[in-house]
Parts: sequence; C-alpha cells; structure tokens
Amino acid sequence: MSGLAELATTAGIRLGKAGVGAMPEAAAYALFDRFADAAYLRGGDQPARLRANYARVRPELGRRELDALVAAGLRSYLRYYCEALRLQHLSRAQIDARVSVVGEGPVREQLAAGRPVVCFLGHMGNWDLAGAWCSRALGRVVTVAERLKPAEVFEEFLAFRTSLGMTIIPLTGAGDPFAALRAEATGPVMIPLLADRDLTGGGVEVDFVGHRARMAVGPAALALTTGAALHPVTIRHVRRGPWAWGIEITFHPQVLAPPAGNTRAKVVAMTQDCARALEGAVTRHTADWHMFQKVFVDEAAL
Repeated sequence: MSGLAELATTAGIRLGKAGVGAMPEAAAYALFDRFADAAYLRGGDQPARLRANYARVRPELGRRELDALVAAGLRSYLRYYCEALRLQHLSRAQIDARVSVVGEGPVREQLAAGRPVVCFLGHMGNWDLAGAWCSRALGRVVTVAERLKPAEVFEEFLAFRTSLGMTIIPLTGAGDPFAALRAEATGPVMIPLLADRDLTGGGVEVDFVGHRARMAVGPAALALTTGAALHPVTIRHVRRGPWAWGIEITFHPQVLAPPAGNTRAKVVAMTQDCARALEGAVTRHTADWHMFQKVFVDEAAL
C-alpha cells in the first residue's frame, strides 16, 4: 500500500502539471480557491497551525476576522501550488508580466561587481515564481530544498525547479549543504534561503512580531563566512485582474555584520535584523505567510 500511495502521489503531480497548465488561467485559480475553501471547512492540523501563527502576528483581530484571515491564507497557499503547476508552461514574457520588483538596485550592483548575494526568505508568496524570474533577470540562482517524501515527489520537484533555471542542493542526503553553498558563493550568484523556521535544530531565537521565534542562521552565517551581501527578501501576491495574480518581490536593504563581537554574536544579530525586515511584511500581508509549522517558542502561553 505504501508503494501504491507513493506511485499515486507522483502520478498526481505529473498529471496536475499537465492538466492545470492546460486550463484557462481564471478557471485554474477558481479551482484552487475551491480546494482552499474545502480545506478550511474541513479543518484539521494545518488550518489550526496557520490560525495559531496568525493569532500571534495579528493579536488585535477578533474570532471572525481571524477566521477570514485563515481562509485567505489557505487560498494564498493553494494559489502558490496552482501557479507552480502552471509555471513550466509560461514564457519568459509571461513570467515577467507576473512579477514586479522593489529595491533590486543594490542587488544588481553587487552581482555586476562579481559578488554573491544571499537572500533571507520567508515562506511568503510564490518563491518558485520569484526564483524563475531571478534566474532569468538577475543571474544564476542556487538554493537548498528540503527533501520531500516519497523520493519520487522530491525528484519531481527537483526536476521542476531545475527546469526553471535554479541549481538545487538537497538539505539532507547529499553531503553538507552549507559546504556546498560556500563552494557556490564565489562569484555573481543569487542564493535565496528560506529561513523563517528552523529546519536543522541549529537556529537561534529572535524577537518576531512581539514574540520569541526560532529562525535559521544559514543566510547570516553564509554571508559572514563568504563576504556575500545579505538581503532580506519578502514576496506577496498582487492582483493583475479579477482572476489573475502576480507577485511583488521586495529586496530589503542589505544587512551588515556588527563591527564587534564573535562570529556567533554577529550571526545572531544579523538574523535578528532579517527577522525585523520580515515581520513588517508578515504583519501587513499576513495571508501570504504560508507558515504551517511551529515557529514561536512561547506557545504554552496561548
């Protein structure tokens, strides 16, 4: 049964890419909105986790307002999958039409000077669409991906992201990913890393939306050890029409290392600065924060 379930999951992804890609854009978005609404009505662990995280971000909301925000968050999350399944069918011009960018000037200057740029990303908007745009508009993109189960699903996503022009380093099962990233950070390359939750257990606590949260230190540590520029990056969905969506990528100002302190202290301070940039975007565009895992360390107080 396990083998059959894995086969069905992999086949579903392959059929989904073909079927959703062939649908009219408005129909595809409407279909995935229905999926999201059904998930909200069904309830379960994922909507409950999203609600708990959103309640921390937006404590001023009443129950009905928070319910509406969770429903909107599920729609935003399913919109990401709708877009991901359609992404391989889009031309460069169609990708460009779906992306607007804020603050990329300093990033372009770093790349033009031959320097790598490390991006501290939150789980916001559609980072695959952002990666596809960056690989074509800014330069080579190298990132790390969590190894999914079953293995065939991970291979499908690996092939998908590679087809978009990105180089993917598995988080586990293929050697030390940090060493691999250091080896890549020797020239003009973009290295976006999702860091608003601690996947490895080696993260640090930061202040985030008035609470303590654990975030990954990889972006700050990589920038500090390689001399790469570190930029927090946030992504949100924006409407292009009644049934059309795009994203806005915001490159926040470069985070600099403190002038004094040991390596650990500098990494903690730089990660905190990235968290501050992220919390503003998460507070303003909470529904686009697709955080279905525990990040806050003081949840016992709920």
